[in-house]
Amino acid sequence: MKTSPMHTLSGSRAWAECGLSRVSALSESKPEPRSIWLRGCSAAVVCGLALAWSLAGAAAPSGASAAAAPKDNAIATVIETKVICREPGRYLGDGTEYTVDTKTHPVIGKRVIEPARYIGWPTLAQTREGELIAAFSGDRDAHVCPWGKTQIVRSLDQGKTWSPAQTITNTPLDDRDAGIIQTQKGTLLVTWFTSVAFNTRTYKTAFERYARHAEKITPEERKKWLGNWTRRSEDGGKTWLEPVRTNVTAPHGAIQLRDGRLLYVGNGSDAQGRPALLVEQSTDDGRSWTVLAPVPKPEGLAGNPGEMHMVELTSGKLLVMARNEPKDRTQCFLLQSESLDGGKTWSPLRSSGIWGYPPHLIQLRNGWVLVTYGYRREPYGERACISRDEGKTWDIANEIVLNAAGVGVDLGYPSSTQLADGSILTVYYQAEKTGEPTCLMSTHWRFK
Repeated sequence: MKTSPMHTLSGSRAWAECGLSRVSALSESKPEPRSIWLRGCSAAVVCGLALAWSLAGAAAPSGASAAAAPKDNAIATVIETKVICREPGRYLGDGTEYTVDTKTHPVIGKRVIEPARYIGWPTLAQTREGELIAAFSGDRDAHVCPWGKTQIVRSLDQGKTWSPAQTITNTPLDDRDAGIIQTQKGTLLVTWFTSVAFNTRTYKTAFERYARHAEKITPEERKKWLGNWTRRSEDGGKTWLEPVRTNVTAPHGAIQLRDGRLLYVGNGSDAQGRPALLVEQSTDDGRSWTVLAPVPKPEGLAGNPGEMHMVELTSGKLLVMARNEPKDRTQCFLLQSESLDGGKTWSPLRSSGIWGYPPHLIQLRNGWVLVTYGYRREPYGERACISRDEGKTWDIANEIVLNAAGVGVDLGYPSSTQLADGSILTVYYQAEKTGEPTCLMSTHWRFK
């Protein structure tokens, strides 16, 4: 049954209830970088035209909020970096003061509107018609909170300007990590998962801040909505069909193969309910999903792989890459696996030698494979690397720095598309300035 875009839905696997591995990088056992976003910042820090555009809910015009370009890359040139979506606060925030009227009813004595909202974990898709759509988790307080919604912004001019954010899913739980593709039938397919990590003591600040809200979420609601989900639109995003559960979840969602199958690789559960890395497939345009195969981990692998993405290459080979974070932070290399039989079997994960996470993969029109990923060590930002031999080797010596202006570790999840003129547009989340919440940003770049 079709529903309006604002219809309330939700879901997430139990492993998400205890918090994600990527969130653990911001653990509250360390100094709390997230606290600057929990406190928020005054809207006055957003200057010039960027403020006017953000208050209108649209992207800043070209150059209005561009970050400083990184030093020249050996094989690529950054054309422009800018904010494409910043969501202003709408409700009362910290500093608001209350008093009572003659009937002892509370009234506002001093009104302070909350700062701009937190945005995270986007995926960029390009439709057959050339429209760009970025899906993400928006209208949030912080990295861990109950308020996440699945939202999209759209561009009809190859990323020059963007629409205001549109909410397509708003559940009783926290909607996180939005993937999006357009299928061969023209269907928009969005993936996401929900979490109640805000109600776990792992995240002490969130646990204490949202305890009263968590009390209102019944066990029945949690059971009904906790899980991993896909949702389809057959009319270009005007309306959205009911959500469908999946076993796996991954930030950038599913891909479609040339044979029409949809494949979705990510974290899920095996038949015994144990955590596993799995590939699911759909043969009916995303209406239903079944497990196709596991992705094996080699014996003794340090870390906990996850947040995977896949690409089908010209030869027919399928390439998967995965985030991995062992205790030794110098070893946070992307892992990779290949399938030569359409996803039925996979090689054991092995290191690619590329430091960063998580991955997003595309094949360019010249045959090169492009992976983009967040870089959560100094200088913080977003990076890219290419392979000219379908992932056998990577040109790490010429790693591409897309943005080196990150203000901390809470950034990344870049995804990319090749535009009509051959250039690349990469979208990600990052704080533009110290003390601000994260926003949606893009870097437009090309190879030399």
